[in-house]
Amino acid sequence: MATTASPAALEIALFPTISTGSCAPFTGHLILRRLKIEANIGFSQKKPRLASLFTPQNHQEPTMEIKGKKVLVTGADGFIGSHLTETLMDLGCDVRAFVYYNSFNSWGWLDSLPREKQQQLDIFAGDIRDPNGVETAMQGVDVVFHLAALIAIPFSYHSPDSYVDTNIKGTLNVLQAARKLGTEKVLVTSTSEVYGTAQYVPIDENHPYQGQSPYSATKIGADRLAESFYRSFDLPVTIVRPFNTYGPRQSARAVIPTIITQLLNGAEEIKLGSLSPTRDFNFVKDSAMGFVEIAKSDNVIGEEINLATGVEVSIGKLAKTMIELINPNAQIITDDERIRPGKSEVERLLGSADKVKSLTEWEPKYDLRAGLAETVEWFRDPKNIAGYKSWLYNI
Repeated sequence: MATTASPAALEIALFPTISTGSCAPFTGHLILRRLKIEANIGFSQKKPRLASLFTPQNHQEPTMEIKGKKVLVTGADGFIGSHLTETLMDLGCDVRAFVYYNSFNSWGWLDSLPREKQQQLDIFAGDIRDPNGVETAMQGVDVVFHLAALIAIPFSYHSPDSYVDTNIKGTLNVLQAARKLGTEKVLVTSTSEVYGTAQYVPIDENHPYQGQSPYSATKIGADRLAESFYRSFDLPVTIVRPFNTYGPRQSARAVIPTIITQLLNGAEEIKLGSLSPTRDFNFVKDSAMGFVEIAKSDNVIGEEINLATGVEVSIGKLAKTMIELINPNAQIITDDERIRPGKSEVERLLGSADKVKSLTEWEPKYDLRAGLAETVEWFRDPKNIAGYKSWLYNI
C-alpha cells in the first residue's frame, strides 16, 4: 500500500534541494549572448512586435474597477477558466460563463462549485467555433477573458485541423464580435509554448516564436490575429501569456496531475516521458489573479504579457521529490508513448515577470511548495481523484 505524507510534511519538505536556475535580471554577458543568438537567426533588427510597445516607465496604478463589471469567460468550464470564473465572482463581477455545449448539460468544472455560486452564474452553452453564438454571448459584456482552446500537445499531433478551427478561428470570432460590439477590453490567452525551447533566459516578451507543435503554432497564429486587430482597428486587446499553470482540477494530460494520481493510487511504477525538460510553474490561483490585475490596468492595451514566476524545475526532479513524499517505494519508468518528437520537445522554459510587475499590481503568492501541497490535498479527496484514470495515458 502507498504511504502518504501529511500536509505539514509537504509544506515543510517539498523541494528542499531543487535548483531554481537563473532568474536574476540580465547581466552583460547574457545580453551579449542574446544579441548573438538573435543575429544568427535573423532577429538582430527587432520586429514591430506587440511586446515592443512596452516601456517600464509606463507603469501607473490600475484605474479600472472590476467590481460590478459584466464579464465573459470563454472556456469557463475548463481548468484555468473555472478558477478565473470563481475569482471574478468573489470580486463582485457579474459573470457570464461560456461553456461548451453538450447533451449532458455539463458545465465542466463549474459543476463542482457550490450550488449557491452556480445559481449566480449566467451560463451560455455554445461552441467557440461558431461566430453567431460567440457574438450572442458577448452582447452586453464589458470585458472578455478568452480562454477557450484546445491545449493538449499530443492530441495536436494527430488532429491539427481541430486546433486551427478552435484556437485560430475561435479567437477570430471573439475579435470580430468585440470589434462589432465595441467591447471595452479583450484579454486573449496565449501560452509559453509559443516561445519553444528558450534561446535565452529568463524569457521575456521579445523572445522569438517557435512553432514546435501544431498546438503552439495555432496559438502563435491566434496571438498575431489579436495583434492585427489592435493595430488595424484599435481593438482594446491584451495578450496574456501564462507559463505552465497547475493546481486543483487540472486534467491528467499534464505532468503534475499525472504524477500525483499515479502515486495516490498506489502505483509502484510511475510512467513519464522525458525527465530533462524544465518548466516555470504557476499555481492556478496566481494565474487567475494575473488575469484580473491585467484587466484592471489601463496600461496593458496593445501589450502581450507573461505570467511567470522566474523559477524553473526539471520534470525529473519534480517527480523524484513527489515520490519521496507520497510513495517512496515508487520508481520512475520511461514510457515511450509519452515522449514528444525530438524537435517538438520544449527543453527549457523559464519566464520573466518584469513586464507584468511593471504594468500591474500582480505578484505570485504561491511558491511551488505551497501550490503543490494544496494541489495534492485536493487530489486526496476521493470524490476528486475518482474522475481520473491514472492507469491510462491521457493525451
